[in-house]
Amino acid sequence: MKDTPSTRLLIAAAPALFVLMWATGFVVARLSAPHADPLTFLAIRFPIAGALFAAIALAIRAPWPGRRQAFHASVAGAFLHGGYLGPVYWAVAHGMPAGVSALIVGLQPLMTAILAAWLVKEAISTRHWLGLAVGILGVALVVWPKLHLGLTGGITPLTTAVNVLGALSISFGTVYQKRFATALNLASGGAWQYVGATLAVSFFALAMEDMRFDGTFNAWFALAWSVLVLSLGAITLLMLLIRHGGVARVSGLIFLVPGVSALMAYVLFGETLTLVQVAGMAVCAGAVLIVTRKAPA
Repeated sequence: MKDTPSTRLLIAAAPALFVLMWATGFVVARLSAPHADPLTFLAIRFPIAGALFAAIALAIRAPWPGRRQAFHASVAGAFLHGGYLGPVYWAVAHGMPAGVSALIVGLQPLMTAILAAWLVKEAISTRHWLGLAVGILGVALVVWPKLHLGLTGGITPLTTAVNVLGALSISFGTVYQKRFATALNLASGGAWQYVGATLAVSFFALAMEDMRFDGTFNAWFALAWSVLVLSLGAITLLMLLIRHGGVARVSGLIFLVPGVSALMAYVLFGETLTLVQVAGMAVCAGAVLIVTRKAPA
């Protein structure tokens, strides 16, 4: 991408746009849940998004990655999209409130910082461990008031653990993408990412679900929004930020996602949070800021 005034403006605005788009993802998971099995929904969404990226790549005559780079893009996509959204959609479909799901995933910058330090063999600073401790406290404040010990049907140990798995997956995928696949064209590389994501979710959808998709307006609207706004718009912005070293800016703003998602879920679905849970969200935001703020010179 050429360095022009419009490009610089897009990169400057990308973090805020990304956060707004990303927040709608949890609402879409809640909207689609009554109309489609969660992994089946993603198994339909991902190949459509991949085909659109491939069409864009052909239209702009983008260079296609070689075999090795295509493999890296597919692995990154399996974690960034499949391993992240699969657990999140499953948890929301089984009763996890959209705002709480967004909160757990909102700790992703903290997890990414620790995973990156571990994978590249760098020392983890005290503030990272402090941020982790504060983040765990914040999640506990949000989860505990409505936690029950059933397997599904709300905030349970299982739905919470599955949501944490999704957060870990996108954290690992972000580090993998930054290390092995940042030089790829956004369109052609994105097409290969969705190949990996499609394979990942399709395997589990076939093994675990009845492949239900009822074809109602809400189902098609959720699918269209997921493909156009999330898969094309938000993911392109994410890859752009990773390429231009702007992940820290996303991490600094991403603490807004849980609050925005919770507000959307309240307006659309009547999901509510207790005062203790709201306080927990504030604590988690503090944890993310502890980890992502710039150290003094």
